[in-house]
Amino acid sequence: MPAADGAPPVRRARPRRLLMCRPTTFEVSYAINPWMDPSVPVDAARATAQWEQLYRLYLALGHSVELIEARPGLPDMVYAANGATVVDGKVLGARFRNAERAAEGEAYLDWFRERGFTEIHRPRHINEGEGDLLTCGDSILAGYGFRTAPEAHREAEEVFGRPVIGLELVDPRFYHLDTALAVLDGKEIMYHPEAFAPHSRALLRRLFPDAVLVERADAEAFGLNAMSDGYNVVLPQAARGVARQLAERGFHPIGVDLSELLKGGGSVKCCTLELRPADAAR
Repeated sequence: MPAADGAPPVRRARPRRLLMCRPTTFEVSYAINPWMDPSVPVDAARATAQWEQLYRLYLALGHSVELIEARPGLPDMVYAANGATVVDGKVLGARFRNAERAAEGEAYLDWFRERGFTEIHRPRHINEGEGDLLTCGDSILAGYGFRTAPEAHREAEEVFGRPVIGLELVDPRFYHLDTALAVLDGKEIMYHPEAFAPHSRALLRRLFPDAVLVERADAEAFGLNAMSDGYNVVLPQAARGVARQLAERGFHPIGVDLSELLKGGGSVKCCTLELRPADAAR
């Protein structure tokens, strides 16, 4: 509903159906992004406790959370957002660029089959799920440059019947779109401009002139790897600047500590795959 002049808009939280994966196999035994360093120890117990905090928070906020079991030898399965993209009840599976994660795609497709999803598409082209395919209103914002292939954008358009807007990523620290941009509500977004090529930056300015622009320090704290339900925005607690920006816009930022999982190159959104039903509000 509209707000009074000079006041932030009144926000409304909408319950979401989410999929997560406990970090039972999580470790950093290889490096496929700039955040991963196998020489830095991972505290498995702490990683699990941090993940459990996020899981319990989602439940407390009224969201439903389903779980997929991590398979041995797949330490990155905890990053459920990469496992698929689900829009209007349709599932587009993931096809990973790096061999270390390749088997995750089939593991997630098996879960969807076992849960009775009927419209499941095995990908032809490389895409890393919601890591690079973010639903925004009636469209899908699609990252490329490091992981997801541009050809996958057309495939997503065919599967979901929605326009797909390609955005080129140029900074390897923001190797997935969900590390450089977050959808807040409907067609409202926040992003870090320097993560994008000049032509994509210009496109974002044109399409989203009122977007929240996030500074480098908050982006490097993974402040854009956030999950929003339209009112509550769960994000890393270290991203204090963007939390203030969100509060000024009428959102309710909630900071969490996922520092152990950040050692693998992921945070809140990476651990969260949204299962959008056919009747989901756009």
